[in-house]
Amino acid sequence: MQLSFPHRETWLHAVNPGLKVIFLTLMFVLVILIHNLNVMVNVAVVMLLLLCWTGHPWYRLLLYASPFILIFISTSTGMMMFGKGETTWYKFGLIHITEESFYRGLHLGFRSLSMAAAGLLFGLTTRPVRLFYSLMQQWRLPPKYAYSFLAAMRMIPILLDEFQTLRYAIRIRGTQQRVSHWNVYGTLKRYAIPLLAQSIRRAERMAIAMEAKGFADGASRTYYIRIGYSWADLWFVLYFIAFLTIAYTIGWAFPYYPAMLDVR
Repeated sequence: MQLSFPHRETWLHAVNPGLKVIFLTLMFVLVILIHNLNVMVNVAVVMLLLLCWTGHPWYRLLLYASPFILIFISTSTGMMMFGKGETTWYKFGLIHITEESFYRGLHLGFRSLSMAAAGLLFGLTTRPVRLFYSLMQQWRLPPKYAYSFLAAMRMIPILLDEFQTLRYAIRIRGTQQRVSHWNVYGTLKRYAIPLLAQSIRRAERMAIAMEAKGFADGASRTYYIRIGYSWADLWFVLYFIAFLTIAYTIGWAFPYYPAMLDVR
């Protein structure tokens, strides 16, 4: 089953996945600690600019980002309409839009957009194999856990294929017509038991195969794929340091709205 689209590899694909995890995790922490709306807007722009180097066309990026745009709208409007504040702009029933709640809503929306952009960047530019090889080689993750995660990820499309095959088999046999659509337990049992049995058998065979191949604690291993550091990692680090510093400086020195330096 094809779960990804063809794309062009850029310098972001060459960045060490372990380094990418560290910097994006620090990015999450930084975004949570920012309470200046002006800085938050600049940080969101910095993260969105990185999506231009993912190697995917703009229409596909819009498709991937559509759920996050919906989250941006929902979180912003929720805070705007039901927040608290003193300067009332509009009030009708339960809806109470104030100046303070409006800017808090924008701040919350841009915060969620920055986090979504970071997650989307990591997902579009990181291969699972390179990620776990990096964790094994640079961060000393035990191979049995890394390869177990890789095997589990490989089983996801197999499980989806089996689910589709099971649906077709039930439809051909006419079993679905004799069961009510409202019988959730019957539907769950009809699909869950065969899929669970197949997964248990496959997991047992995989565990025996991994044990036979020597995936045990304390065993020294060699790697065909070597993950190291390159100039792409340096550019990645410099991009974050330089542009986040610029975003912070502009947000405080030249604010778009001076009254919103702290939205708490």
